[in-house]
Amino acid sequence: MNSFIDYYDLLGVDPRAAANTIKAAFKKLALKYHPDVYKGEDAEERMRIILHAYQTLSDPASRRTYDLERAEHLLNARGATQDGWQRVQVAGEHHSASPREDATRRDNQRAFAFPDLNVNLSAPLRLSLGDGTYELAPDDAFLLRHDGLLRGVESQATGGVAPVPGRPRENYCHRCHHRWVPAGSASRATVCPACKASDWAEYLLLRCVHCHAVFESEELHDKIIGGDRLYFPYELFPLCPHCRRSQWCPAENVRIDALRAAAARRRFILWMSVLVVAVVVIGVMAAVVLR
Repeated sequence: MNSFIDYYDLLGVDPRAAANTIKAAFKKLALKYHPDVYKGEDAEERMRIILHAYQTLSDPASRRTYDLERAEHLLNARGATQDGWQRVQVAGEHHSASPREDATRRDNQRAFAFPDLNVNLSAPLRLSLGDGTYELAPDDAFLLRHDGLLRGVESQATGGVAPVPGRPRENYCHRCHHRWVPAGSASRATVCPACKASDWAEYLLLRCVHCHAVFESEELHDKIIGGDRLYFPYELFPLCPHCRRSQWCPAENVRIDALRAAAARRRFILWMSVLVVAVVVIGVMAAVVLR
């Protein structure tokens, strides 16, 4: 039997919460229950539920559909576990779903490509990811395979959205997927005319080391903290959106290993300092007693 979970309650937000509030709550839980941090046996299951809750509530159409289901199930929801978590099947698992659930899953689908990057490319690689078609130079394709991520700007020769033959050059927003032809002689725009994003021309391609799925992140900068701080892939994608496995990004694995090593060094220095202070204090006390 399918169980129902209140995603608002799970994320700790009000049902009328704004998108930024939902994203901040998701980020906090994702960092807390990431399999690299939380060592419980249900770590990956918890992350799947958190990720599915965020994907559902961050998409306006999916959120409206979910709100209808929530209203229907609010009075008779059941299946809570001891620590307040409810067992719920999420997208990617086999279970019988209602047509409404299927519609929600389709709304949350992300465009994936599975190019063979384990060959030496001598020509640009063309990737089709939903609305965007990317043309990557061989060096960029190598970086995507080796690091698991590739950041770039559309106008750079090393990558970006490939022009469509026979059509005027279009600007393409990587935040909202809006396309527009620049007016007059202006080939660039300060902001996207649809979503007003100033970083509309920047993109981030990601590749899972397990299933080799390539997908694009629509978030590059942390809008919650502000400034130009870049998002790290694990902050929005603790698990691969396709195969739902952790430790899927080599570059992020290297970064986290370095952070862990630095934290271990700091702990070692702290404990050594405590030990030295304790030895000095004991020595002083012993000298006083022996006088």
